[in-house]
Order: sequence, then structure tokens, then C-alpha cells
Amino acid sequence: MLARRAAAAVEQMDRADCDARLLDNTYRQFGVINRVLSGWRGLYARELRPIVPPQPRPLTILDVGCGGGDLAVMLSRWAARDGKEMHITGIDPDPRAARFARQRAAASGVDFRQAHSSDLVREKARFDVVISNHVLHHLSPEEFRHLLADSEILAERTSLHNDLIRSPAAFALFSVAALPFRRSFIREDGLTSIRRSYKPAELSAAAPPGWFVERSSAFHHVLTWRHG
Repeated sequence: MLARRAAAAVEQMDRADCDARLLDNTYRQFGVINRVLSGWRGLYARELRPIVPPQPRPLTILDVGCGGGDLAVMLSRWAARDGKEMHITGIDPDPRAARFARQRAAASGVDFRQAHSSDLVREKARFDVVISNHVLHHLSPEEFRHLLADSEILAERTSLHNDLIRSPAAFALFSVAALPFRRSFIREDGLTSIRRSYKPAELSAAAPPGWFVERSSAFHHVLTWRHG
């Protein structure tokens, strides 16, 4: 089942007619999943915290495909605890995700909008860092290429696209770990996400020159680009 990417599989939350209550619960529960499993604490400490410029200028970050906005809020809170200043813009083309994110409790230095990365390219926006979390496996080959091209235009310093690694161990462990997450799409869609995700060699082969793959946690890798 995991020998090849299930690229054509569709997650329930991506369906236009999915249950709105279950979708909101899914966005709400993402905060726990991403805080515990996604590897962003290490990426923050290794990649983001060291490059925060001296105040008063914040480190500007674009979070592409931000979903319910939990990662942007989480990064903002970590930075605040460390006495660092970040301004994070979360974008998502799905109006349901954008609505949920905008209705979150306000977090310092965090803004959300419904937009595609190409919209910001047309606006000639620039950010120090472009990031995404669990987005790459959702994309068609054309969308994948466009996101990376947009990232190179939008990022002044670096781009970090963090995603799941497809493996039997990840599938088996998440199948058990996600059992407590009820009344949402967390478990079903999480398992589908693992089936749709890349192995490191596959992700490296799919990426254009200048991008490289690094391990970010036990079951995640990050596709990275650095300016110059």
C-alpha cells in the first residue's frame, strides 16, 4: 500500500461538501498534532530564531497553506517567549480555512488572509522566510513547481516546506496515536496524507535545482531553499 504515492487519493477535508463541524474540529485539533509531531520546534530553533534581526525590525514569514493558523500562532508565541519579534502572514486559498484562521484569538504579529502564493507574487510582496507545513503532498506536479517557483521569488533568505515522510512505521504509529482524536477528520485524513506523501529520495527527485531535502523530525522532512 505504501510502495507508491497515493497521489490521486483525496482527503475528506479537501472535499467541498465535507461536514463543516468536523472540518472546524479538524482545524482546532491540528494545533495539538503540529505541536507534538510536526518537528517545527526544532526548525524554529535551528532555522528561524537565529536569523531574527535586531529590533525594531521583525523577521517576516509567509506561511503558505496555513489551514487553521495554528503554526503561525505557535511560532509567534515561541518567538515572544524568546524575546524575538516575528511578523507572520498566513495565507490559504480555501475560504473555510481562511475564515477559521481569522476567527482565532488574536496573536501578536500574526495576520491571516485568503490568498494563493501567486497572488502575493503579483503584489510584489517579499518576506524573509517562506514556510509551509503538510502542503507539498496535496499538490499536483504543476502546483508543486509553481509553489517552489513562487517561494524563490517571495523569500529574501530561505524557504522551508515541511512535510510527512511516507513509511510503514509512520502509518502504523499514527493509526494508533490518532485514535483519541474523535469527531474530526484527523485520523482518516492523516493516514491518507501519509499515503500521499513523499519518501526523501522521491521529494529530492521532484524538486528543481537549488532545493534540498533534510530530516526535520522522526517522520518529517523539509524541502529547503536558501538565497544565494
